[in-house]
Amino acid sequence: MVKVGGGLLAFPGHLDAVLAALADAASTSRVLIVPGGGPFADAVRAVDRELTLSDDAAHWMAVLAMDQYAHLLVSRLSSAGLASDAAEIAVELDQGRLPVLAPSRWLRDADPLPHSWDVTSDSIAAWVAGEVGARRLVLVKPPGAGDQAVDPYFHRALPPEMASSHVVAADQIDVLRRCLTV
Repeated sequence: MVKVGGGLLAFPGHLDAVLAALADAASTSRVLIVPGGGPFADAVRAVDRELTLSDDAAHWMAVLAMDQYAHLLVSRLSSAGLASDAAEIAVELDQGRLPVLAPSRWLRDADPLPHSWDVTSDSIAAWVAGEVGARRLVLVKPPGAGDQAVDPYFHRALPPEMASSHVVAADQIDVLRRCLTV
């Protein structure tokens, strides 16, 4: 499972290289993409700073930002299909497509995480990984991101049975490819 950080939108060349690596990996193994929130979530943060949204409003608006990015990612991957829950992920995989999760409906139904800015798409990806039984989670961050660049709640959301999790900067495509084939 791979979370594609929304910050990659500021680096279109790196985003395209990451998506190409994911499409390649999906041709030989089962891959699920969970989108970040990127500038869509940043817009929510800006409104929150200006208007002081409730924690619930900010949380759900930021989750909807992930849905927006999911649509963008699907539009850039010819082999991808949008999924909104575990059943739709399974359908996309069974049809040989690369599922990209638009998580708002699933998260709204389950509501498994605190409503706080301590919870970002990193923690959401960790929760999803547990729900789908992923053995590995790779978080792809913008170029130059450190290997500890995760949200404060991430390690609590990460399923204890997960074999491995990795943070990879988008300018490290070789590292990403290795993480996808291990």
